[in-house]
Amino acid sequence: MSRKEKVVVGMSGGVDSAVAALLLKQQGYDVVGLFMKNWEDDDDDEYCSTREDLVDVVSVADVIGIELEVVNFSKEYKERVFADFLREYEAGRTPNPDILCNSEIKFKAFLDHAMALGADRIATGHYAQVREWTNDGRTEYQLLKAEDGTKDQSYFLYRLNQAQLSKTLFPIGHLYKRDVRKMAEAAGLHVHAKKDSTGICFIGERPFREFLARYLPAKPGEIRTLEGDKVIGQHQGLMHHTIGQRKGLQIGGIKGNQDEAGEHDAWYAARKDMEKNVLYVVQGHAHPALLKERLIAADLSWVSGQDPRTHWVYTAKPRYRTPDAPCEIDVLADGRAEIVFAQPQWAVTPGQSVVIYESRVCLGGGIIVA
Repeated sequence: MSRKEKVVVGMSGGVDSAVAALLLKQQGYDVVGLFMKNWEDDDDDEYCSTREDLVDVVSVADVIGIELEVVNFSKEYKERVFADFLREYEAGRTPNPDILCNSEIKFKAFLDHAMALGADRIATGHYAQVREWTNDGRTEYQLLKAEDGTKDQSYFLYRLNQAQLSKTLFPIGHLYKRDVRKMAEAAGLHVHAKKDSTGICFIGERPFREFLARYLPAKPGEIRTLEGDKVIGQHQGLMHHTIGQRKGLQIGGIKGNQDEAGEHDAWYAARKDMEKNVLYVVQGHAHPALLKERLIAADLSWVSGQDPRTHWVYTAKPRYRTPDAPCEIDVLADGRAEIVFAQPQWAVTPGQSVVIYESRVCLGGGIIVA
């Protein structure tokens, strides 16, 4: 490189972003670290580790030998991510704010800020990959799964577009987590053994129900059986329940509804009636009401900017922790897609994202509405 390409790395305080910065520095880039503060409300050490994470980032930047900047995106986060998070829960859906955080904060507010600093590109510690290729004479950027399938985060990045991917590097996407930790340890980075963060900062490890109740008023209602429409309990708000939920329903078995071993089948949340404020439940993990062969997705976002083919064999994830399931896109019109699976999918949940893949390539997806 005649001039060192400037890359601003989003650093969270964890081992992944630390190694991303380390690798870029070793590859000869002009690396600048940037620590994002995205939450200020009740930001204390009990639930949100912002202060500890910043100390770790400062230490890592010092060891690697890079500059570090701290930026506060709390206002943008509250307006673009948290407000939507509350609207979705209030409507009875189960959103995934990490996806919106990526598209609106890490790859929009952060990207814009980095470009203003004179960066050529940005980088993060996500487990994903970008591939540049030529399609019909034009350059296209594909979002690929990570090499480490157990850590792949392409699901959370499906809303990224061509402009964003063209400016993005994922330095650890070809590595396995165990190797990332070894690299960090060999480089003398004390975060090499740091526990992976779970959830999003504004929730952290705090009791989720209590947190949500501070922003949305409780609306208690009945829990009814889907079969027989019998009242068997009370819920404290439909926002606290999601399709397929087993724990936290606080209802026991019903006499006469037992399995072969004489045990009561567990209850699962199966449907929400927002108008009547009723939570409907069923017994048994394999109950037909928990299985769906097709779903409707809206608010579609395709990485290439082009609609995928219909009636073509793809795979999809209707939620992050589910295995890739063979499917096809049956209908694609009016900003919605109807996706049909080869096998019924369990606990398809409105508000979650369904993400479509063609082999290792993430095509995009949308928000499940039915």
